[in-house]
Amino acid sequence: MSWITGVGLTSFGRLSGQDTLALMADAAELALIDAQLVRSQVDGLLCGYSTTMPHLMLSTVFAEHFGLSPSYAHGMQVGGATGLAMLMLAHELVNGGLCNHVLVVAGENRLSGQSPDEALRNLAQVGHPRYELPFGATIPAYYALVASRYMHRFGLREEDLAELAVAMRRNAKLHTGAHRREPIAIDDVLNSRSIASPLKLLDCCPVSDGAAAFVVSRERTSAFGVRVLGCGQAHTHQHVTAAHDLTMFGAAASLEQASARTGVLAADARYAAIYDSFTITLAILLEELGLAPRGGSAERARNGDFDINGNLPLNTHGGLLSYGHCGVGGAIAHLVEAHQQMTERAANRQVRDASLALIHCDGGVLSSHVTAFLERVH
Repeated sequence: MSWITGVGLTSFGRLSGQDTLALMADAAELALIDAQLVRSQVDGLLCGYSTTMPHLMLSTVFAEHFGLSPSYAHGMQVGGATGLAMLMLAHELVNGGLCNHVLVVAGENRLSGQSPDEALRNLAQVGHPRYELPFGATIPAYYALVASRYMHRFGLREEDLAELAVAMRRNAKLHTGAHRREPIAIDDVLNSRSIASPLKLLDCCPVSDGAAAFVVSRERTSAFGVRVLGCGQAHTHQHVTAAHDLTMFGAAASLEQASARTGVLAADARYAAIYDSFTITLAILLEELGLAPRGGSAERARNGDFDINGNLPLNTHGGLLSYGHCGVGGAIAHLVEAHQQMTERAANRQVRDASLALIHCDGGVLSSHVTAFLERVH
């Protein structure tokens, strides 16, 4: 058994003058305060990668910077799935008796620390070095290929994807830390600049500076009672040109693992935190996880099901699409918001019931998947 005893999150956006280590330290400090722990009590450290500080030993560099002497330190890289992969590892480290308190942290100055061209080149490295990169493919281009195939097979329209962007922005307007809070409508999404057809600018998450952190502990350290029930992983491909089917990915398999380990089904969830680097990412994951029928995610959004007062509140901080995306910290922000909801500290975003949360993230081009179930215990 393990507990998420504290969380920390910076605002996202352009945070000039803050580098990777400074941002990570800010989020880590907030998480330790939240968990009512001091640095000397942290015996495990997991760090996500940073594209603006691609150090071979980022975990121990951060330990030195932050004043930690952990008995276990590890850096991880599985793209957008890294945040939940670190949760899964922290859960296992605590359950295995190797650590009492594992600090998990990630962040970077992805917006202010590199040019847009540098960001595109860095992220494009998920592509195959021989069969994809030489042709100038970018992350949006890879997802546009997936979007075209998925939309053709299941009848999704560009207007349907726009519904998801609007829903995330509706949630983000209530969070003062969100990168994008300006109201948008369907027409705003459809009329925004084309990035990689059929994806428009507002179908894509903004690149942000920021950081997020959480602590996984063997015992509760405060009044917060958020327990990690269990997790699952699935890795179906790395390169999009090697994917067996561009309409079926690994989300269902990772969910099946998590459900087998916990006895919990997706339908049991009262709150959902689902990775949303692009609107098509969110649509596919919602539908593959069974939270909407194939081709039906937009209808649920249109009906308000994913709103704060809806039947299944989703990404109430605005998700990557509106809170922002600073790399691994962007995914961890989903977990932080789930924890805030489960501990009834989400202020004007508070949902009615967040007693059981389903969290799912993917990395690469829907390549690596991690699913987790969290439970509130009074």
